[in-house]
Amino acid sequence: MSGKAESWGSRVGLILAMAGNAVGLGNFLRFPVQAVENGGGAFIIPYLVCFVVMGIPLLFIEWSTGRYGGRYGNHSTPYILDTMAKGRIWKYIGVFGIFTNIAVASYYCYIESWTMSYVYHSVRGTFSTMNQAEIAGFFNDYTTIGKSTTGIPYEAIVFYILCLLLNTFILSKGLKGIERVAKIGIPLLLVFGAILAIRGLTLGTDGASDLFPDANAWDGLNFLWTPQYDSLANPKVWLAAAGQIFFTLSVGMGTIHCYAAYLKSKDDVALNAVSAGFMNEFVEVVLGSLIVIPIAAGYLGLDWVLQNAGFGMAFQTMPYLFQQWGETLAIFAGIFWFGLLFFAGITSSLAMGTPWMGFMRDEFNWSGKKGAWSFGLIALIMGLPTVFFFQQGVFDEYDYWAGTVSLVVFAFLETVLFSWIFGIKKGWAEINMGADIKVPIFFKYLILVVTPLLLGWVLVASLPDMAAKIANDDTNNKEWFADAYYAEKFDSEGLKTGVVDSVTTDFIKLSFQNEKKVYNKKLDKLEALTFTDYKTYSFKKGQNPVVTVGQTIAPNDTIAEGKFTNNVFYKTIGRLLLVALLLFISLVVYRAFIKRRKEGRVHS
Repeated sequence: MSGKAESWGSRVGLILAMAGNAVGLGNFLRFPVQAVENGGGAFIIPYLVCFVVMGIPLLFIEWSTGRYGGRYGNHSTPYILDTMAKGRIWKYIGVFGIFTNIAVASYYCYIESWTMSYVYHSVRGTFSTMNQAEIAGFFNDYTTIGKSTTGIPYEAIVFYILCLLLNTFILSKGLKGIERVAKIGIPLLLVFGAILAIRGLTLGTDGASDLFPDANAWDGLNFLWTPQYDSLANPKVWLAAAGQIFFTLSVGMGTIHCYAAYLKSKDDVALNAVSAGFMNEFVEVVLGSLIVIPIAAGYLGLDWVLQNAGFGMAFQTMPYLFQQWGETLAIFAGIFWFGLLFFAGITSSLAMGTPWMGFMRDEFNWSGKKGAWSFGLIALIMGLPTVFFFQQGVFDEYDYWAGTVSLVVFAFLETVLFSWIFGIKKGWAEINMGADIKVPIFFKYLILVVTPLLLGWVLVASLPDMAAKIANDDTNNKEWFADAYYAEKFDSEGLKTGVVDSVTTDFIKLSFQNEKKVYNKKLDKLEALTFTDYKTYSFKKGQNPVVTVGQTIAPNDTIAEGKFTNNVFYKTIGRLLLVALLLFISLVVYRAFIKRRKEGRVHS
């Protein structure tokens, strides 16, 4: 990004780059899991409603806002927002558009690096002799620093740095580099996705085995597309749907503003926004729903999927499932699946570098290479703690505060700015300027009333969860450093107790009554099944269990004594790093303001 006249090479390249920004790991890993955890087909209804009343309006807002700011030579949210309203505050609201991207990229590239590693292991044949438990354990070993699955010391760090270097190198080539990757990556992603989706559609009962005799891929598809209407009254389902729309469309981040800032004044934003949005939805709803869940249900059964759904499920199960296709096909399937995830990831992470680069070029005349490599360095500093302390929860803290809360806050404020301060009359004219399609008038009123109200509701409804996070309500071991370790909750309410099943010098196993969801085919509904579950705790030298077999344990009872460094210590470090990054970017924006004032470009 070395010149102010830089622009997109073609409309196709722009749409593919924008689609690449939106089409990411969330389409294939997060969407099917969110659907499973929130009522299957019932999730699709609020999801599509949120896409219409929140997703599309936000796409219109961000595309038109970005193009508007670009006309004034601004290519990043601080001064894009500053052009739209009087007052110093808006440039600092725009800080979120840089902060979120750097913070998310720092851990998002870690997930990307998993896909690089798994492509390598698929080709190498690492998974060929492993059973399901061993492959699930492989993922845990890989994310545990100090353990190596290849003989490469600190393997997770090596792949993470390689991934970040690749991103930085491509970014240093400017828009042309991003556009080139999008033109190659998105078509390959669609081809890989189609191949695996066809397999998901045609698997049926072919994957059933003696261990999982009821395995049926169609059960997974039916569950995803058959609404459980009782879930529609649950606010959590609607919040999950709204969150997925944010995650999948990459709205509320600042990347769309940055990409759109390189459009020409009369370039269409309406059709481009709709095209990129619907391409993302096709990939997510069609391809995303036809791969992980049907294939997993086809070999392991729907009940297993319901009980084990999670972001890492694809890494813990898919290599095993591919082995059932034969040695040669397993290699190709591994390349297709993890290659698909890699292309989905890198087209999104590349977008995350552009707001920082655009701002530093606009305000401090930095070259594209300097901007790219500085972005890579900051992302590395921020990201290494998520790699080193992945098991301690730092990754999850980044994902919650930067990848969720920050998006909602920024999206709500930019919508208020666009609709009520910049003004819906000017905003609507901006959306329609040069448009190749006629935008239905009801979107004007959605943007003015419904979208800000919905975003405000999502934000307010999330406040209790934010407060619980800050108070560390998810753990009974709240001290950074402690002399005792306490039993955690056995259920979300903390009402259940457990019984000590076995004890060694470094291990405790507790049993308790739990419930799991199973799918009743005859009644076509989810049911709760009670079963005996187990919770285990491992301890290090100098940490001694103080319980006996048969003892009843309640949450917050002391179960071990010694010297403990609890996870809240590492989570607090993660939170402090995020705060430091936010303050650092705010300081950079302030320095840019001082520079502009000295140059006579602002008056205040």
